[in-house]
Formats: sequence, C-alpha cells, structure tokens
Amino acid sequence: MVEPNLLHTAVLDWYEDNARDLPWRAPDATPWGVLVSEIMLQQTPVVRVLPIWHEWMERWPTPKALAAEQPGEAVRHWGRLGYPRRALRLHACARAITEEHGGQVPSDHATLLALPGIGEYTAAAVASFAFGGRHAVLDTNVRRVFARAISAEEYPPTATSAAERRLAESLLPELGAARWGVAVMELGALVCSARAPRCADCPITHVCAWRLAGKPPYAGPARKGQTYAGTDRQCRGRLLAVLREAHGPVPKAALDVVWDDSVQRERALDGLVADGLAEALDDGTYRLPHSSDQG
Repeated sequence: MVEPNLLHTAVLDWYEDNARDLPWRAPDATPWGVLVSEIMLQQTPVVRVLPIWHEWMERWPTPKALAAEQPGEAVRHWGRLGYPRRALRLHACARAITEEHGGQVPSDHATLLALPGIGEYTAAAVASFAFGGRHAVLDTNVRRVFARAISAEEYPPTATSAAERRLAESLLPELGAARWGVAVMELGALVCSARAPRCADCPITHVCAWRLAGKPPYAGPARKGQTYAGTDRQCRGRLLAVLREAHGPVPKAALDVVWDDSVQRERALDGLVADGLAEALDDGTYRLPHSSDQG
C-alpha cells in the first residue's frame, strides 16, 4: 500500500487550493449547523442543500429553536430535498439535544450516536468536523476514493464493511484528521466521481492502484440506478407538497387530484401517515404532524 504520508500531503495540498467555500465549513460554523448540513447532504447534492440550509439556520439557529416548533414545520421547510423523514429525525434530534444536553450539540462520538436519527457516519462527521475529533468519516465519496486508490476497485461494496473501516482508520493522520476527512470527501465529490472520474486532475493519480491496474471494471453486484417518475416516492412527494403548502388541515379531495392511480395514491398516503409525515384527523382531513405535548 502507498505510504500514508504521501497521500496526506498530496490530498491536503489539493484541498487547500480546490475546496469549495461552504458555510458549514466556515470557521464560525456552529456544531448545530454542521449537524444540520450532514443530515441534509445525505443522498442530496450540495447545490440543492445550500438554500434550504441557509433558510433553516436563519429560522432555527439552535436546536432549542427547532425543538420549540411542531415537527410538521420541519417537514414543511424541508422543501424539495427528498427523503423527508430526515426532517423528522432532525426535529427529534433537536428535542433530545435540548432536553438532555442543555441545548448544546454533544462533542463525544458515543453520545452523538445515541441521539435520535444519528448513525455511525453522522456521529463521526459531527465529532470530527465540528469538534476536531479523530474519527474515520466514511461517506460514499470517501469510500470510492479509498476503493480506487488503495484497493484497485472501481466502486466500494454496497454496504460499508469492517475492512473499509480498518483501512480508513489506518489512514488517519495523528494530527489534522478532521481536515483529512473533509479533504478526501471533497476529492471524491469533485474529481474521483462515480461516473466520470477526472484522473488527469487527481493529486494522487500517480499512486492510484485502480489507475495503475488499468482501471479494471467493477465486478461486483449490479449497481441499480434510482428511478423516480411514476414511483411511490414521486406520489408521496406530490401529496406531501399539498400538505406543506396548505398551512392547515387538507380535505381528502385536495389530495386525490394530484395523482390519478387511486391504489398507488392510497398506498402512498397510508405510508406518509405510518412514517409520521402526515396525520389523519377524525373529520377525514390530513395535516402535517403535530406533537401531542405541543397541541
């Protein structure tokens, strides 16, 4: 394997010159701002996250501010980021931080991991990027860079493996691990992309195992592309858009008109209710979720 110090120097020097100017990376970014960004960026491009993140941070600059709202308001202002259950998880996380940690995002990895909706990746990212902790931060971009540069594989496994974690931990520098983590992530996002890697612009192309091996094609399980048109996801999005725009209970008829397939529409609506993204009221209307302790 290539000498880690060579990787560190090359990637960190590249990052110094090429890093995007993102608000959650600014010196004055709060741990809460970092946490919100990490949840929003899951499966969502930066360009779509930026305006929503700014709106959220202006509206809810602290966990306490969000915790004081109904969970439906988090869903309403999630906009078109997709996967809106993330908004509910952020709201539940804000409540827990407010009630259990005095309104301060905890810095300890294990404590972060115990918060609602916070998984291994997000806990490591917040502990690292917000507090400078020394943790292996393995998102899709980082995993792809390591798969290619170290393992000579075009793509990483479908699910993060123990071997990947060991590799990432072995590559952590003693000092500046947080900057290393975000630098590798940026390299994967901007250069070592999934479909069209720009190897000529890569700072570690001269030691990349995948390039040196002749870029062997991916030999693992078929990688399924995501479809959206006509799916339950699209139907749910249409229904949720009506609820977000209404600012109050919505009659069933207003939901029925947004999707022609009645069977799929009812399934999607039932799914929204089951997931806590909508509430069915006794009078047959629907609304965004409310908390029983907030009226």
